[in-house]
Amino acid sequence: MADRQGTTNGNGRGETASRSLFHGGVLSAFGERDYAVLWFGALISNTGTWVQTAALLWLIKVVLHSNSWVGAVNMANFVPVLFLVPLSGSLADRYDRRLLILIGQIVMMLGAFALGVCASLGVDSKAVILITVTIIGIAFAMNFPAWQAILPDLVPREDMLNAIALSSAQWNLARFVGPVIGAVVLTFFSPATAFYANTVSFLFVIGALLIINPKRGAIARPTNTVRHDIWEGWKYVWRRKWMVYLLLALLFISFFGFSYIVLIPGLVRDVMHRGAGAYSFLLGMTGLGAVVGAPLVTYLSRRIPERNIIKAATLGLGLMLLAFAAVKMYWLSCIVSFGLGACFLIAGSATNSVLQGNAAREMRGRVVSLYIMTFIGVSAVGGQFMGYLSDVRSLPFSLFVGGLACIVVAAVLILFPGLIHGAYSITRERGFEVGLTTSDS
Repeated sequence: MADRQGTTNGNGRGETASRSLFHGGVLSAFGERDYAVLWFGALISNTGTWVQTAALLWLIKVVLHSNSWVGAVNMANFVPVLFLVPLSGSLADRYDRRLLILIGQIVMMLGAFALGVCASLGVDSKAVILITVTIIGIAFAMNFPAWQAILPDLVPREDMLNAIALSSAQWNLARFVGPVIGAVVLTFFSPATAFYANTVSFLFVIGALLIINPKRGAIARPTNTVRHDIWEGWKYVWRRKWMVYLLLALLFISFFGFSYIVLIPGLVRDVMHRGAGAYSFLLGMTGLGAVVGAPLVTYLSRRIPERNIIKAATLGLGLMLLAFAAVKMYWLSCIVSFGLGACFLIAGSATNSVLQGNAAREMRGRVVSLYIMTFIGVSAVGGQFMGYLSDVRSLPFSLFVGGLACIVVAAVLILFPGLIHGAYSITRERGFEVGLTTSDS
C-alpha cells in the first residue's frame, strides 16, 4: 500500500500525494456508491429507531417513575445479543449477509408496527411491552453481525476503518436527530405516532439493501456444523491474546460506561427537574458528539496506533462520566453529553476496526459477534445494574461509579501496554493480506 507521499497501492494503482474528502480523506468510504446508498438508507431507518427509543424510554420513566424499569426495557431490547450473537455471527460467515440483514430489518419493522398498534389501543401492559421489545431485540441480535461484517465488502480495504467509523456516525447522527423529532412527537402527537414513524422508516433501508451489490461476494459455505464454527471462532480469538484483553477491557467499559444512556431520563427529570424537550436534546447531544467523533477517529488513526486511541478515549469517557455526576447546570450537562458521545464513538469504532482488520474474512462474522456481545449485550446488563444502583443510592453516585471504573480500565491499559500491543491497523503498515495470516503479537 502506498505511503503518504504516494507511489502505488496494494492493487498496483497510482496514488497522488493529495487527498480529497472522498478519496483518502475523512469521508473516503462515500466514494463508493453502494456504501453511500446503504448509509443514507440506514440513516433514515435509524432516525426512526431513535424517535421510537426516545419516546419509549421517556414514557416508561414518566409512567413508572423508576430508573430500574427504564433499564429493564433497554435490557429487553439488547440482552438477546448476549445469547444469540454467537449463532448469528456464525450465520454471517455461512450465508448471504445481505439476505440476513433484510430478514432482520423486516422483523424489526413488524415489531415497531406492533408497538404502534398496542399504543393506539391503549395496551400499556408491562409484559406486552417487554415481549414486543424482546422480539425486536432478537431480530437485532440476528441481524447485527451480518451488518457489521458486510461493511468492509462495500469499500476498498484501505477505507475499512472509515466505513466503520462513518457507519457509527450515521447511527449517532440518527441518535441526535431522532430524539429531537421524538420530542416534537411526544409534545404534539403521541407515542403511537413515534412507533408508526419508525415502521415507515424501515422501508428506506430495506430499499437500499435491495439495490446494493457488495464488492466481495458470499463466502463459500463451510461444511462444519454451526456449533463447530462458533467454537472455532472462540479459539481463533483465544489464540490472539491481545484480542482477549481488548474484549475484556471493552466488557468493563460497556458495563460501567456505555450504559449511562439509561440514566439520562432520570438525570433530566429527577435531578434537573426538566421535561421531555430537555431530555431529548440532552440525549441528542450524545449523538452529535459521536458524529464529530467519526471523522476524528479516521483522522487520528492515520497518525496514531488505534491502541493509543482506545486508551485515550476510555480515559476521556471516565472523566466525562465523573463530570456528568457532578454537574447540575443543564447547559453544562449538554456539553458533557457531547464529550461522552465523542469518546463513546472513538473507543467503539477503533476497537471494532482493529478486531475486524486483523481477522480473516471467513472469521470476521464470528470475531465481530464477540465484539457485539461485549459492546452491546454487556452494556444492556450494565444499564439494568446502573439503573438499580441509582434507585437504591442516587443517580450521581451511579454515574460516579461508572466513571471511576472506566478510569481504572484506562489506567491498566496505559500501565501495561503489552496487553493490547497488537491493537493497531496492520493494513497501514504491512498490507491487508499479511494481516489475514498473521496470528498474534
